[in-house]
Amino acid sequence: MKQERKAEVINQLPKVEIEGNQIQVFISPEQLANRVKELADQISADYKNQELILIGVLKGSNVFLVDLSRELGTDRLERGRSPKLVKIGFVGTSSYGSKTDSSGEVKQTIRLDTDIKGKHVIIVEDIADTRITLEWLLKLAHAQNPASVRVCVALNKESRNQTNAKLDYVGFDIPDEFVVGYGLDLNEEFRNLPFVGILLKKS
Repeated sequence: MKQERKAEVINQLPKVEIEGNQIQVFISPEQLANRVKELADQISADYKNQELILIGVLKGSNVFLVDLSRELGTDRLERGRSPKLVKIGFVGTSSYGSKTDSSGEVKQTIRLDTDIKGKHVIIVEDIADTRITLEWLLKLAHAQNPASVRVCVALNKESRNQTNAKLDYVGFDIPDEFVVGYGLDLNEEFRNLPFVGILLKKS
């Protein structure tokens, strides 16, 4: 049975304390792993006979990008699919700084390091919030004349969307809560947590 995209706060999931910070576990490591497998299956089927480049948006997408790319490379012959080889590139942007709300101003911190002209590209992001950054990234990508560009995000806050930027692959739809873990941070902390959590109290 296909896992639901919509993530709900599950009361049974624990609240954890990490160095004085109270965090409500929101999406468990198991839920994340299962959903990434589903996304990899979908992407593998969509690009079955095509060369594909994944463009990770640093820094937040690094964990999701690694999990997704490794799952695409997993031997799934028992399910009728062979490993999907992909190329990986990176671009760095910032619109948050040390704040919990996007400034709305996108700054490029690392230039796109891969030639995508004539290639099929998927932009991989940790979270779609206002989508202002995604809109900027799509313009950047299209200016280099790729064969196609799609977007894959681990998390989506639909209520925060301010643009027409389309999401092609979505891990989980979540409410408007500030979340950390699985690559997402506050002041560069919490990225390495294996789950997505709601930050309840910051020490």
